[in-house]
Amino acid sequence: MKTIEGDINAERLKFAVIQSKFNNFITDRLLNGALECLRRHNAAEDNIDIYKVPGAFEIPVLAEKLAESKKYNAIICLGAIIRGGTPHFEYVSLSSSLGILNASIKNLTPIAFGVLTTDNLEQAIERSGSESGNKGYDAALTAIEMAELFSRL
Repeated sequence: MKTIEGDINAERLKFAVIQSKFNNFITDRLLNGALECLRRHNAAEDNIDIYKVPGAFEIPVLAEKLAESKKYNAIICLGAIIRGGTPHFEYVSLSSSLGILNASIKNLTPIAFGVLTTDNLEQAIERSGSESGNKGYDAALTAIEMAELFSRL
């Protein structure tokens, strides 16, 4: 029996990071976490490109375009969708998550989901660098491991 898994070494890998500008007081923290993770695991600054989009709804189309380009070993998507008083939260959350998933599957490119979907601002703060860690860091770690795994296939 053979077990194949990716290492956590970004040394030779190229990454795209897509950051939603909406709720940037949260997404800036996610971006900082993602960059900290990439640097900690040997990613070269020249191998990290950061793209900024207006909101989480716009992330999937750019993820699709970047995955299609085959320029990157992995893509990291960062956003913060915080529930309000209307059904808008459900539409944006579902569209964003399914769009990112579809871009990954269609292009056979690892795309890490670092888009927070929270009931309130406090939860978003907790998940972007407080009590619950930093989901941007976690998404970058997933991207590294999946890109490294793909390189072994």
